[in-house]
Amino acid sequence: MFALAVLLLAWAGSVPAMANDEADAYTFDDSPRDTPLRYPSWFNDPFLDLQADLEAARDADKGLILYFGQKRCAYCHRLINVNFGAEADIVEYTRDHFEVTPIDIWGVAEVTDLRGRTLTERDFAVREQAEFTPTLIFYDAQGDEVLRLRGYYPPYQFRAALEYVADAHYRDETFRDYLARGDNRMVFDDADLHDQPFFQSPPYDLDRSRVPAERPLAVFFEQGDCHPCDVLHGQSLQDPAIAEGFASLDNVQLDLWAPTPLITPAGERTTARDWASELGLFYAPAVIFFDEQGDEILRLDSVAGFYRLGNVLDYVTSQAYRQEPSYQRWRQRQLR
Repeated sequence: MFALAVLLLAWAGSVPAMANDEADAYTFDDSPRDTPLRYPSWFNDPFLDLQADLEAARDADKGLILYFGQKRCAYCHRLINVNFGAEADIVEYTRDHFEVTPIDIWGVAEVTDLRGRTLTERDFAVREQAEFTPTLIFYDAQGDEVLRLRGYYPPYQFRAALEYVADAHYRDETFRDYLARGDNRMVFDDADLHDQPFFQSPPYDLDRSRVPAERPLAVFFEQGDCHPCDVLHGQSLQDPAIAEGFASLDNVQLDLWAPTPLITPAGERTTARDWASELGLFYAPAVIFFDEQGDEILRLDSVAGFYRLGNVLDYVTSQAYRQEPSYQRWRQRQLR
């Protein structure tokens, strides 16, 4: 089985020893690249008729993946050059089980979507909320979405995602549960979590549904023994501008496996573990931002370095979401 070994290591924080390229997945420079990205030769030609692509995939007994990317996106370069470049087993498995169609989130070429509607690549990406590239959406033979990966995931998690879809595990369990089956420690010591001066202390009454708060809220979902969490706190949050940005928000840190009682921004009583499950989180650390009324603004639930985190903080701290609820459209304006 392709990911048998992966399941034993699948959770982001449960890998005891990583290859250098996987450890580097959390620390690489994520600023835009000077050289535009080239797609692998085995990607579908971008004729952008998704109905035809789905039919071709179905005829070949494969699934369809829509890849939303940018030509100079560091995370897209990482996916193509590492996952689809240096990892021969990932390439072979992907080609055996999927057809991949690329979408340029800034493109103006016309796309015919799976329902026969025609719109530009750019508008299609906004509609599909492909805010963080690469975004990969997996579809079954009927054209139903079965998994979405927002952002970059290192090879060991990416392999698990491929098998989860190819073997149709989505029929019986969530990807979160599928990954968790590979982790033999589902409870972590809260003492293993990193502290920050801007984290609020319990009890966690995050209700904003009745009385709006004065500032946006950032909820950090983390876990112990988590290398990417170490990187977040040891590097990203040590940057003065990023630390200052978070300090201007309300912030809460939760162990995503703990039965910590809380009241959500929508006013519901639950636990950190159950809320993380309801939110569909399968990556740590994940940071979810909520507005003053308790509505989700956006989330970071994949690898995120200085450049991406800084842009998200600019969007949230400036309260740009009030005038432009689409982060992607806001970024379009910033890049003009």
